[in-house]
Amino acid sequence: MKGRIYLIPVTLGGDDFLKVIPEKVISLTKQLRYFIVEDIRSARRYLRMIDKEFPINDTVFFELNEHTGEKDIINYLEPVINGSDMGILSEAGLPGIADPGAMIIALAHRNSVTVIPLSGPSSILLALISSGFNGQNFTFNGYLPIKPAERIAKLRELEKKAAEGFTQIFMETPYRNQKMLESIMKTCHKDTLLCIAADITLPTESIRTKRISEWKNDLPSLDNRLAVFLIQ
Repeated sequence: MKGRIYLIPVTLGGDDFLKVIPEKVISLTKQLRYFIVEDIRSARRYLRMIDKEFPINDTVFFELNEHTGEKDIINYLEPVINGSDMGILSEAGLPGIADPGAMIIALAHRNSVTVIPLSGPSSILLALISSGFNGQNFTFNGYLPIKPAERIAKLRELEKKAAEGFTQIFMETPYRNQKMLESIMKTCHKDTLLCIAADITLPTESIRTKRISEWKNDLPSLDNRLAVFLIQ
């Protein structure tokens, strides 16, 4: 009998995991001894955070990130095929969203392995439901181009889609958030609505929606903060 793949939520930062991760999820995670993770070191830190006695040395980790090719992961499911349960851990939030986990999940389905999603935080969905924007029609665009000219072109494209009634969601790495905000201010129309959702679920959480013209007089500092941007 084959094992199962569990999609395990991880905190969005901080160490107060009991506030955002259900007890049932924590209990199940503690029982697993096989994990597919984006980064082995951070996965070990997380497991030791939820259980100081977690048997790290008796646990097998397979690394899956943007550098991992599909040919490299073909053997990752071997323990599951042989009957062991396995967990997929993202760096933050839910596996498969802004995360390479979808690759192994697709492989699991092709091998008739049961995939079980577990409840937990998603910065993207929490930002959307807190924004006041259209939750019926929306697009998550991931990370926008780094080069300024390409980023501006993409922002104009997203703003056009937003004007048609489709909420546009995107993000940036924390150390480039302020540059992203500056690009939004320079590019988007003054009446476009922008929601900035920063540090979701953390003590420093801030979720605010205002017009671009209003933001220009009250720009927040987003350096090294986790942020999700939404426009409508």
